[in-house]
Amino acid sequence: MSALETAPGGAVIRLAARQIRRGGVIVAVLIAGMTAIVAATFDQVMADPAAAGSLEALAGNPAIRTLFGEPIGLGTAGGFTVWRVGSVTAVFLGAWAILATTRITRGEEDAGRWNLLLSGRITLPGTVVRHLATVLTVPAATAAGITGVLVASGTPMTGALIHGLGTGLLGLFFAATAALTAQIFPARTPATGTAVAVLGVTLLARMIGDGITALGWLRWLSPFGLMALSGPYVHDRVVPLLILFAAAVAIIVATGLTAARREVGSGLVTASTSRPARLGLLGSVESFAIRRALRPLAGWALGIGAYFLLIGLTAVSVTDFLADNPAMSDAAAQAGFPGLGSIAGFAATLFALLAMPVGGFATVRLGAFVAAETDRRLTSLAAQPIGRARLLGAEIAATAAASALLVTTAGLATWAGVLMMGGDLTLTASLRGVWNSMPIVLLSLGAAVLAVGWVPRWVGVVGGLPAIGGFLLLVIAESVATPAWVRDLSPYAHLAPVPLTGAGWPAIAVMLALASALTATGIAGYRSRDLRS
Repeated sequence: MSALETAPGGAVIRLAARQIRRGGVIVAVLIAGMTAIVAATFDQVMADPAAAGSLEALAGNPAIRTLFGEPIGLGTAGGFTVWRVGSVTAVFLGAWAILATTRITRGEEDAGRWNLLLSGRITLPGTVVRHLATVLTVPAATAAGITGVLVASGTPMTGALIHGLGTGLLGLFFAATAALTAQIFPARTPATGTAVAVLGVTLLARMIGDGITALGWLRWLSPFGLMALSGPYVHDRVVPLLILFAAAVAIIVATGLTAARREVGSGLVTASTSRPARLGLLGSVESFAIRRALRPLAGWALGIGAYFLLIGLTAVSVTDFLADNPAMSDAAAQAGFPGLGSIAGFAATLFALLAMPVGGFATVRLGAFVAAETDRRLTSLAAQPIGRARLLGAEIAATAAASALLVTTAGLATWAGVLMMGGDLTLTASLRGVWNSMPIVLLSLGAAVLAVGWVPRWVGVVGGLPAIGGFLLLVIAESVATPAWVRDLSPYAHLAPVPLTGAGWPAIAVMLALASALTATGIAGYRSRDLRS
């Protein structure tokens, strides 16, 4: 085959690589970095014999296994690292793979940018498969990075390879799932929502399988469960990973076959053409912003509510365990998580982490606003006698209100879970705890607005800095004992553990002022720049 014949395919791959390169590099580096940091802290954690014994006792607590997975090999640096960050990095990689895949496949097709591309010699199945193959380079690079840092940390090669391959194959599975849903549904939103639902259901299956011995077989039906069943550094099983690989390959084959059976701009599931027009919330810019946020809000609320309900259901068991193991509680307090032996302290720690998903929601919504602008879906609105500040302000207000509903949902779900288990956490205390995370969420929203006004291509990165970047900075600072001023750069370092204690109002006031300044600066930039197209 001549170079001339292969050139179009290569151009498609280069186009896809350009669309994911920034996010892919950030994901791979962050996951490898988190793994290296935790591996480096192993000797410090295990220096205390009492703490080491308490860690081993974790295996007997069903609630701990439900939340974090079955702890195996905790006496080794590799096993300790896999248990501490393996599930978190796997979810992170899976979520990124879904969002990236639907964005550069169904998202580009919806925007009409594939029409000219597909008018040449490249077929629709060929285009889809090339884009998917490009996304898969990121899980492959992540797997190599994880394996490399674990081997460099002195852990056995076999365990490092098993864990790295498991994480990479999980990313492969969810990228393939997203590519398939992008062929089934005729729009990006249901395709992304379905793939995310698959991630949530399979994660829940792993949690149930780990927490309830009689339902342990559920782990064989979940990519997260198969990854855990490989047992890095202890069992080093290859069969679960082969099953995960086979499942991903089957989904990829189904993706190609499905793409060949549909027309450009459509899906196997066709939208109804006979339903009555939905005219609700179309009377103003503000109501239209609310309308666009409702469906994503429902999906995020379902996921966050389910997770924090599970937190509430397990809080009594976890706090009882920590109260019976003072060494573990002391180690957690030294790591910056005091009061885990009480339900209020346990809830306060997890409520602080709520800022990450809700801040991510706010960033995604502002990213969708920029995408609508780029795809020219805002052109007709911008042509009306409507100020640019009002247009963006409506999106900001709708996103802030939706974020407040998400944190409230988490508070209600946690309170309900604790109440069902007979624990002691009042509704007022639970709501105070979740609302305490809102300043960091508003910082993320303000940073995203700043990016909308001045660097719209970087909304996802800039918007994620306060909530996600701030948390990573705090973890790194406390793991490697950086100077105090480095730790203080993270907003989480100034967040009081509510409801264990009262709110830190001076810090909250500073964060709210900073969020307001970022928002105002972003609106000013948006008013002065041209619309993207």
